[in-house]
Amino acid sequence: MPAGRGASLRADCVADSAGGLTFDVTAGGASGTAHLVLRRREGPEEVGLPLAPAGDGKLRAALPSTVALPEGRWDAYAHVADDEPLRLAPGATDLRALTARTPSGSRGHVAVRIPYATRQGNLTVRSWLRAPHAEAGELRVEGAGLTVRGRLYGTCFAPDAYAEVHPRHSPGPACRSDVSADEVRFGFSVTYAALGPGVWDLWLRPHGESGPRVRIARLLDDVADKKPVFTYPRARVETPYGPVEAGPYYTRDNDLSVSVTACPSPQ
Repeated sequence: MPAGRGASLRADCVADSAGGLTFDVTAGGASGTAHLVLRRREGPEEVGLPLAPAGDGKLRAALPSTVALPEGRWDAYAHVADDEPLRLAPGATDLRALTARTPSGSRGHVAVRIPYATRQGNLTVRSWLRAPHAEAGELRVEGAGLTVRGRLYGTCFAPDAYAEVHPRHSPGPACRSDVSADEVRFGFSVTYAALGPGVWDLWLRPHGESGPRVRIARLLDDVADKKPVFTYPRARVETPYGPVEAGPYYTRDNDLSVSVTACPSPQ
């Protein structure tokens, strides 16, 4: 590895269309057994991937799509012989395969891994594992409401399918919306006037009341944090609670929600 314990180690990352990742780390004359280590920030889990010579002074590790990586944020380290693991920084990144990826959903789940640079300039992999998964596609903001279109993975729709809009911070009832759906594609609309002030999370019930709730999210691209990238206009709407401003947004986990804010009273 590069000389000096404080030196920054960089890993180039390439994604494949199956959802796997390859990491190329500059070897810098390192000797001994080497691993790329992913540590889950939210828990004690750790995944070690062997680093093998790949030419041009690099060591390569592969994270195939078949290796389970529970949902969360995984910080990347290089661990050589008996030395302490060193935090990795992102090098060149090629995630083009992720933007054209359409998982089959045949395994009953969708696994997504997106490497990204943290605010401190370190390499982390954001992993999602959804079973089943409702992928948000086009969001159409029209006047006093929102129309959502998307695709369902890992299951199909029953005739009694519907969508739910749940208040996140209160025990109040959910708002139900009818879903137009074929076997896997869906669409539904949300009327802002039916929502009180607060944050409302969007879910599908593909099998009606008897089946699971499926969180609607946008995962199948190369953007690890959608919130600052995908922004949408807000609408001013009259409701039984008074005038509000409302609009959709993606959360820190790339789940789809609607924010409703009461307009200030005129002075």
